[in-house]
Order: sequence, then structure tokens, then C-alpha cells
Amino acid sequence: MSIREFSEKDYPRIFQIYARSKLDELRFDKKGFKLLPLENDEKRLSALKESKIYVFDDGEVRGYGAIFESEIRALFVCPSARGKGIGKQILEFLLLKINGKASLFVAKTNEPAKALYRAYGFAVSGEFLTDYNGEPVYANEMIRINGPC
Repeated sequence: MSIREFSEKDYPRIFQIYARSKLDELRFDKKGFKLLPLENDEKRLSALKESKIYVFDDGEVRGYGAIFESEIRALFVCPSARGKGIGKQILEFLLLKINGKASLFVAKTNEPAKALYRAYGFAVSGEFLTDYNGEPVYANEMIRINGPC
């Protein structure tokens, strides 16, 4: 596994992966969202910076994940590296770092991500209205109490 702790020099690549991936998370919503770069998104950048960040690095950073206490706050893989199991590896790594119940938030319409999380024992526990770049969007909280069977 090529997962390591984040270092400050990884920020440019994390910003690039986020820019290439964030709108994918919202692509199933009927609204058209405009990208708010992570470096300009005070709320999400602040949440990321207070988290423990890990990067998937096989000579180039291809994805990253972040946890804060028992919450998975980020899991992004560069679109050109998808379909190779990198997201699963990052998710498994993050889950090993969390003791007990784990939680995360995902766009309600992002069924591919929710299917991945369900495969790892997560279930939708709530729905709420939030926003992305000033546009309303519904999200789900997902909780994992125990690992998958």
C-alpha cells in the first residue's frame, strides 16, 4: 500500500485532485454547480486542515483522505486513477484509524459513493440540506457501527 501521512508540499496536488473531483460528487444532482476551489473554500479547507490527512502516493499523489476523530471528512481520487482500487485502499486505511463508530457525509444523489460506503458497513442515518458554493444541496450522513459481515 502506498498511503502515507500528508505533508505541506502535498497541498498543490490535493487542490488539483479536489478541483478535478469535487463536481463529480454533485454530478447526479439536477442543478449545475460551479467549482469553488478548495483553497478558496474557507469552510471545507478549515475542516480539512484540522483533520489528519493521508495521501495515496505511488510516485505521484493520486488520491487523499482525511479523518477528524471518528468522521471521514474527505476521500478523493484523481479521475485518471479511478477504477484501480485506490479509493477502496484509502477508505480501508482510514477505517483502521477509527476506533468504534465511523461517520461521513455524502451528497444524497451520489449513489456510486454510497454503494461503496455500504459495502464497508455504512448505512444512511440522516438527510439534511446544506450548500455548495451558495447552491442548496441535500446530503446524507452515513454511520458505520460495526464492520461489514
